[in-house]
Amino acid sequence: MSNKRFAGRRALVTGASRGIGAATAQRLAAEGASVAMVARTLDEHDHLAGSLHATAERVAALGGRSVMIGANLADADDRARIVPTAVEQLGGSIDILVNNAAAAMYAPVAAFALKRRRVTFEVNVHAPLDLAQMVLPAMLERGEGWIINVSSATARPTPNSTMAVYGASKAALNRLTLGLAAEVMGTGVRVNTVEPRAAVMSEGVVALVGDSVRADRIESIEEMVEAIVALADCPPDFTGRTCISLDLIAELGLALHALDGTPLVTARE
Repeated sequence: MSNKRFAGRRALVTGASRGIGAATAQRLAAEGASVAMVARTLDEHDHLAGSLHATAERVAALGGRSVMIGANLADADDRARIVPTAVEQLGGSIDILVNNAAAAMYAPVAAFALKRRRVTFEVNVHAPLDLAQMVLPAMLERGEGWIINVSSATARPTPNSTMAVYGASKAALNRLTLGLAAEVMGTGVRVNTVEPRAAVMSEGVVALVGDSVRADRIESIEEMVEAIVALADCPPDFTGRTCISLDLIAELGLALHALDGTPLVTARE
C-alpha cells in the first residue's frame, strides 16, 4: 500500500499472538512501522488459535518488519527485559507502545482466588505501567511518543459481579493513564486509552462466549484496530483521553481499512 505514515517508527505491541494485538501489529507494519510483538505464545497455543510466529508470517507477507519477544507479562522479572530486548532488536527506542495484553478471568467476587487476582492486576495494571515507564524516558528526550492502553467497558461500575475484578483492573488502568497523561502534558508524549464499544470476536472471546453474542452487539476487529492506529498517530494535544472505538472513528471521521491498510467499503451508521 502507498500509505506509510508509520515509516521510520518503532512500535511495541503486547498480546500480539492473536486477536486485537495481532491485528494491530499487522496494521502498524502494513503502514511502515517496525514492530516488536510480545506474547507468551511463540508457537501454537494448547487450545487457542494464533501464535507470534503466525503473526510474524502475516507481517512478512505484507513486506513489513517484526521481531518476536516471548515473555510472561505476569512475571515482573520477565517483563523487565521486554523493552531492552525490543530496543536492541529494532535498533532504536520505541515510538509507539500498545498495551493490549490482558488477563481476563471472570468469577464472583466472594470466590475470586488471590492467585487469580494477582495475575489479573499484574497483567492488566502493573505490566502496562512498567512498560510505559520504560519507554517514557526516550520519548521525553525526543519530545514525541504515543502510549495506547487497551481498556474495557467493564471499567464502568455495573452490578455484574463476575466481571468486577477484571473491571477493577481496567478502571485502575484508565486512572493511571490519565495520571500519566497529565504528568507529561506538553512534552509531545500522548497517552490514551481505547476500549471497544461492542464485542470484538477475537479467538479468546469466542472461546469464552461462543456464538452467543448478538450481531448488533459486535464490532469488527478492523474497527477496533482503526481506533488504535488513530491514537498511534494523534497530535500532541490529543492526550489524556478515555476513548471508545466506534465513537472515536465517528469523531475523527475516519475511513475504515483492512489489516493490510487497504480501504474497506463497508460503513457503520
